[in-house]
Amino acid sequence: MNYESQLQSFFTIKGQTAVVTGGSGGLGSAMAYALAQAGANVAIIGRNADSAQKVVQVIQAQGGSALALACDVVDRNALEQALEHITQAFGPVDILVNGAGGNQPAATTSPELSFFQLDNEAIDRVFDLNFSGTVKCCQVFGRGMAERKQGCIINIASMNSLRPLTRIPAYSAAKAAVTNFTQWLAVHMAQEYSADIRVNAIAPGFFLTDQNRFLLTDKQTGEYTARGQTILAHTPMQRMGEPEDLIGTLLWLASPASRFVTGIVVPVDGGFSAFSGV
Repeated sequence: MNYESQLQSFFTIKGQTAVVTGGSGGLGSAMAYALAQAGANVAIIGRNADSAQKVVQVIQAQGGSALALACDVVDRNALEQALEHITQAFGPVDILVNGAGGNQPAATTSPELSFFQLDNEAIDRVFDLNFSGTVKCCQVFGRGMAERKQGCIINIASMNSLRPLTRIPAYSAAKAAVTNFTQWLAVHMAQEYSADIRVNAIAPGFFLTDQNRFLLTDKQTGEYTARGQTILAHTPMQRMGEPEDLIGTLLWLASPASRFVTGIVVPVDGGFSAFSGV
């Protein structure tokens, strides 16, 4: 086998159509930029049209191809309409990155808010956004993959998928569901439709984002809170993650380089999940 020539095509996704939900967020936009720079046509789905369009403008300024669509991932009809726009613009969807998600303060325990006082609507919203939204996107965008018998789905899980963290019961449970669903869907797609449809997940460790900044940093000083300091103490690499830290794993899972990989969850966490604390 000529490995030199094969290596050139291992990470090739040029000309493919990629959908990134939550693509206007800190992590989602970094993944969208990377996919576009790798030659994919990228459809960015976000609830805020202006934010999604700003990501598109950056991609286009760099010579890439992108489209912005305002859509809530819990709205099945809106997702179907988004699929029509994407197909007309770029053709069938080859890669789906389910990056939409997040937590809510009203679903987070604190000294002022006990578990028994958590807002049920906030809990439902956290589950809908993280789990139900992922399932609906896989139904809408994965259907074409099943029909064409090829494609790649990458769900964005979390450290909470592997071990529940204090204070965020709804988010932890929802992300654990995403991991279980990733494994289920990987088996289902391979057995019922095609072994050329792969479903995997990335479990980011601790990245400072808009959703967790209120937990990890002091709003006034910008210094790490006690919780943030505990996370650093349990992260062997001694730092928070940066969006670019996800790119290598993303491109590996999206490309033929991982053609015999399905149903796995890859931690990108600086060693957090490997460290026992002693």
